[in-house]
Amino acid sequence: MPYRIRKTIEIENGHMLSLHPDKCRFPHGHTRRVEFVLEAADLDANGMVCDFKIVKDAVGEYVDSFDHALCMNTNDPMYATLKGAYGDRVIGFPATEPTTEVLAKTIFDECTRRLVAYQAQVDTRYSLRSGVRLLRVRVWETSSSWAEYEQ
Repeated sequence: MPYRIRKTIEIENGHMLSLHPDKCRFPHGHTRRVEFVLEAADLDANGMVCDFKIVKDAVGEYVDSFDHALCMNTNDPMYATLKGAYGDRVIGFPATEPTTEVLAKTIFDECTRRLVAYQAQVDTRYSLRSGVRLLRVRVWETSSSWAEYEQ
């Protein structure tokens, strides 16, 4: 069984689900916890899967881009207006509802790419071995509801 670590980053994030039949079609926000689970078959020379700081260094800026932002389906009739008014604080999901499930996969895919890029760097304070991989991303919508994606 592999070793696993979990790092959590908290953000305040809004979304609106234009196809939802109830209140979720209106803009609303969540205090989200984004959990990253990394694994490795063995431990490094320091007895770790990797340093927790690596997760924040490699993916923190990307995850922070969702903080105090509104995620929207680009087909929503208000998308262009809100994007024009608020710029990068409105994140478009092309013809897709930005559900928590979709957010989990979106974050997983981009953070996997960023961790691979971090591994290739030689000038980092903390090194990330090639045997370490992102196993799953879990995004909490409320204290009792979450969605996750793993590959």
